[in-house]
Amino acid sequence: MRYVKLGRTGLEISPVVLGCMTYGVPDRGNHTWTLDEAQSRPFLRKALDLGINTFDTANAYSDGTSEEIVGRALRDFARRDEVVIATKTFFRWHKGPNGGGLSRKAIFHSVDDSLARLGTDYIDLLQIHRFDPDTPIEETLEALHDVVKAGKARYLGASSMYTWQFAQMIYTARLHGWTEFVSMQDHYNLLQREEEREMMPFCIDEGIALLPWSPLARGRLTRDWDEGSTRQQSDVFGSTLYGGTEDADRAIVAAVKQVAEARGVPRAQVALAWVAQREGITAPIVGASKPQHLDDAVTAIELTLTADEIATLEGGYTPRAIAGFE
Repeated sequence: MRYVKLGRTGLEISPVVLGCMTYGVPDRGNHTWTLDEAQSRPFLRKALDLGINTFDTANAYSDGTSEEIVGRALRDFARRDEVVIATKTFFRWHKGPNGGGLSRKAIFHSVDDSLARLGTDYIDLLQIHRFDPDTPIEETLEALHDVVKAGKARYLGASSMYTWQFAQMIYTARLHGWTEFVSMQDHYNLLQREEEREMMPFCIDEGIALLPWSPLARGRLTRDWDEGSTRQQSDVFGSTLYGGTEDADRAIVAAVKQVAEARGVPRAQVALAWVAQREGITAPIVGASKPQHLDDAVTAIELTLTADEIATLEGGYTPRAIAGFE
């Protein structure tokens, strides 16, 4: 496994990140398709065996049980200094006032809760899960800076928002000398390329790492368009991400199948290789609920698509509304 730097930092991460939303108690939260702890641990162990050292979770995944499962597995299977643990805060993780958002109180509380669930003294990459329009960004940014200075987080990252919001946060932090964001998790795949218009060029210009989430479009790029899955049928959030451009999406899915069959490789490898080859991409975030998902992810990183294959994959795309900011 070759490792890459996280943006302009010296932190080395694997070129594919294991997304851990898949791992959590199924009856906690709204992810009924998740794997419980006994089912999850083999995937976390296999990821480590394949050389993946970076694991992305969130305090809101399965009511925090994802952090608990990931934390226990990594303590059992790896040395703390050899792994990179990323988690997120913003979405509500407990009932009542101050149980979500990016106020100073919520950030401090959520970080302490995440550290306890993960069973670690520090978070390698603490990310804001979304932009909080109800809290002054100065309050959020100073609180995040103080978390870093307290030694509870090493680096800061962000996830889906408008580019103007992210730019405002970057430059406000810079103005005050506060810790800046080093990474952006954005929604990016062959079915959703709107981030190419502003967010990706901005991050490339600023040297900010791009860690795309849902690079396989919730599995839609790995199977025929009319073929569903258990997760697709019960994934409430996922159902809001795609739709309204069905003819174009069908053509893109068919193009993935065409390229994959000509190459003699699984469709997942082709779709993921396309994301990994895009300018500025540091490491796609990939979920795994079947053993071959991890094998495909690691193999895809080394798969180089030709210019003709890329043209085939991109030819059917049409502009669409952004999705995933909520």
